[in-house]
Amino acid sequence: MTRESFFDLVEIRTKLASLFPFLIAVLFTNTYFHSFHWGKTLFFFFGMLAFDMATTAINNYMDFRKAHSEEYKYQENVIGKERLPERTVVMIIFGLIGFAAIVGITLAIQTGWLLLVMGCACCFIGVFYTFGPIPLSRMPLGEVFSGVTMGLGIFAITIYLNTYDKKLFFMELDLKHFAITGSTTAALAMVWASLPLMATIANIMLANNLSDLEQDIENHRYTLPFYLGKKNAVILFNILMYSSYGAIMIGLIAGIYQWPILLTFLSLIKVYPQTKAFTKEQIKSKTFAMSIKNLVAFNSSYALGLLLTLLWQYIR
Repeated sequence: MTRESFFDLVEIRTKLASLFPFLIAVLFTNTYFHSFHWGKTLFFFFGMLAFDMATTAINNYMDFRKAHSEEYKYQENVIGKERLPERTVVMIIFGLIGFAAIVGITLAIQTGWLLLVMGCACCFIGVFYTFGPIPLSRMPLGEVFSGVTMGLGIFAITIYLNTYDKKLFFMELDLKHFAITGSTTAALAMVWASLPLMATIANIMLANNLSDLEQDIENHRYTLPFYLGKKNAVILFNILMYSSYGAIMIGLIAGIYQWPILLTFLSLIKVYPQTKAFTKEQIKSKTFAMSIKNLVAFNSSYALGLLLTLLWQYIR
């Protein structure tokens, strides 16, 4: 297998969807919780990336095995198109998952049981998103699971790793009892700050399912747009995108953010015409990229707003 084939198998170009929750969580934990452990954070990053690549490889592998269309199987799916040996693909998947498991267990030993619980929940959703007799991606829940797992899961784990010593979120466990304790205010702030990430990540899945609706029906994949109808699914796409700005504004009023976060609204210069273009027509080769560009534009501005907040806190 060549390097290019491997990158196609794991769809390395799509990893921005997991990079942004990680990056924004690092900035948010510094601006809001004022706590940062760079060693554990960097170690987690490599484990997170490995698991993200593994789930994408599983997705391509299961699509290849379950494809009803020979054209899709051998002309569009990377495994069939590149004639990749199935055994090699399976070995790569297990290797990536194994590395991610080592990272997760090591960090859980260092920081506490709660990390293991959160990590296992994310891994369960990640694996069964495309694996099993009824994968989550083939149900009208793909947008929910992708948004929550990546937008909240990665975000929450990154924050936990940087605040575990403050016990803002903590789980005690022994043979006689267990207890999960923490700060309600901190938990609410963390969840609220992750809402724009959940929305923009879910929108990528929604845009993908809208663009592939006819092909998915042919391959017996009945996703959310199938049940909502195209018109309502497009409306949902717009609601998710623009509600992200509402979450930022409410967070500013509630004191979760400080005034530099308003720079996020500069992304509307790009987001508005891109959202309008996708609303007009949902074509994979032509407008699907608008959902990715929206994610990049919004979350880059979000990250910039938090970075400037951090600098403003340092110099004031």
